[in-house]
Amino acid sequence: MTKIDDGAPFGVENMTVAELLTAYGAILDELRRREIVRSSNSPLSDYAELLFCKAFGWSREGNSAPGHDATDADGVRYQIKGRRLTRHNASRQMSAIRNLDATPFDYLGGLLVDDGFQIIRAALVPVAVVRARSVHVIHTNSWKFLLRDDVWNLHGVRDVTTELRAIVASI
Repeated sequence: MTKIDDGAPFGVENMTVAELLTAYGAILDELRRREIVRSSNSPLSDYAELLFCKAFGWSREGNSAPGHDATDADGVRYQIKGRRLTRHNASRQMSAIRNLDATPFDYLGGLLVDDGFQIIRAALVPVAVVRARSVHVIHTNSWKFLLRDDVWNLHGVRDVTTELRAIVASI
């Protein structure tokens, strides 16, 4: 891949907004064709699901499964969330969690990636930890959870960074 001095690939700084969006769309289409992503949304959610499922042999649920994204052979349910940390936004807030009070999953698979989608850290977080560390947001009727560094030190949380990085190398 050709890079320019600041690390951006193939001269994107010279592309118009329309060209950038066209390229982004084409890249998403190709990632979908290769079965890396399953939707036309930001690829991070689908990418995170793929990595966790391949790393642990989980079955991905359909796009409409309420409250969880994958299930293991024992029926344990996993909600998978990813967050891209950039120089523009370093927030660790995972996307909205719905119906947390109804326990729609058993573990949260949380993934943090950098600007270039390289894995920073990943964890499996028990729903009890997610519930204890989340805040209810009334206007969206959802729960806000931040995957801060101290979460890795909490009881029951498992660091799975190495396992997910190994999968990246294989796809």
